[in-house]
Amino acid sequence: MNQRPTPSAFHYELIAEAIRLIEEAAPEQPSLDVIAARMGFSPAHFQRLFSEWVGVSPKRYLQYLTLDHAKRLLAERFTVLDATMETGLSSPGRLHDLFIRWEAMSPGEYAAGGEGLEIAYGWFDGPFGETLAMGAGRGLCGMAFAAETGRAAALADMRGRWPKARYREDPEAIRPWVEAAFGGGGEARLQLIGAPFQLKVWEALMTIPSGHVTTYSEIAKVIGRPKAARAVGTAVGRNPVSWLIPCHRALRKGGGLGGYHWGLGVKRAMLAYEAARAEA
Repeated sequence: MNQRPTPSAFHYELIAEAIRLIEEAAPEQPSLDVIAARMGFSPAHFQRLFSEWVGVSPKRYLQYLTLDHAKRLLAERFTVLDATMETGLSSPGRLHDLFIRWEAMSPGEYAAGGEGLEIAYGWFDGPFGETLAMGAGRGLCGMAFAAETGRAAALADMRGRWPKARYREDPEAIRPWVEAAFGGGGEARLQLIGAPFQLKVWEALMTIPSGHVTTYSEIAKVIGRPKAARAVGTAVGRNPVSWLIPCHRALRKGGGLGGYHWGLGVKRAMLAYEAARAEA
């Protein structure tokens, strides 16, 4: 039996549809009345739903969905990582002003493909649609978004990262960490499973403040590998805990969005969501 979507998941479906409408109707930028009508809502009701989700009006929010938004973020909210790395993860870079406690598996544990590890997983409604979360004994080790890929592909992708682990569907075991990840209070604990180079990249990502962005080349510089921007991009793309390790905040130097493992529509929505909330 299908469960009734929570408000956050329902709102994301509206946001995703609005993104599609904007892209289809560009460059004329359809008005609030046009978008509301095409989605079957009155303008007032649609504006209320939008404002509940992101905290600003639809007109202002839609400005964040344009292709130029990434370039504006780089110009206005670019973060140089040297200073934030010095102060650690308790700096303003922590997600939603939460303290994120994380620890990594040893290189040997990573190389073993998750052998001996038991991972609980579950599906959750979140602000960016249906979310797959996975947790080991010490914290979340995986978070994926199925809005564009679908459930089966997202689950197969995540399980393929640690093929020798044992998996059990047990959403209640990890629910407190997931709620904290989406700003529901509490502590978001992470158990990172990756190679040493990947761990350095992911740590750098966690220092980027919400509503800000940086570049692959900046990350490469701060981890001491200034010529490894391409390798950094690969490590960013292999981030297993999307959103909480904010790989969506990494952009190309010229202002392009770059890739995003769970779909560029999801990345654009995340950036717009954070920028609008920072403004609000």
